[in-house]
Amino acid sequence: MVCKKNVWNLTRTAAIALLAGIAPGGMFVSAQEAQPAPPAPKHVAATTTKHYRPDPFAGRASKYYSLVWGIDGIRVKTAESGELIRFSYEVLDPQKAAMLNDKKNEPKLIAPDAGLVLVIPSLEKVGQLRQSSTPIAGKSYWMAFSNPHRNVKRGDRVDVVIGSFHAQGLIVE
Repeated sequence: MVCKKNVWNLTRTAAIALLAGIAPGGMFVSAQEAQPAPPAPKHVAATTTKHYRPDPFAGRASKYYSLVWGIDGIRVKTAESGELIRFSYEVLDPQKAAMLNDKKNEPKLIAPDAGLVLVIPSLEKVGQLRQSSTPIAGKSYWMAFSNPHRNVKRGDRVDVVIGSFHAQGLIVE
């Protein structure tokens, strides 16, 4: 065990040696060779942590959906504790995206791994859980698919089919 008195003597001796310009190893240190200490790293708050989010589209799929279908920002998320799967998108070109909001087209969410086809439920007082108004550029639209047994989970790959619109391999968030 090291005595406090011996530690004080060692640190005092080291301080005197450094002030004299002699390093403990016997080298001389000039003021010009001394470099300033690097800045201390800034404390990063815990709220700034970033979670890994896989890119929902591979390659040029995002450009394809924006050019051909006039939509961007496609997302598929679980909602209501997994009872619903919500498909959402932002409209860039209302004419191209009109088919997605058309009531005549019956949307389907296909989960190939689970072997399921989910549909949009229709409630008595509310109607279908989807937006079917005329699309407006810059606005986001959504539709919710019923997932009663919670067979489709976060991380699953699904396909969304609305008429001739097909979005394949979307990852459920």
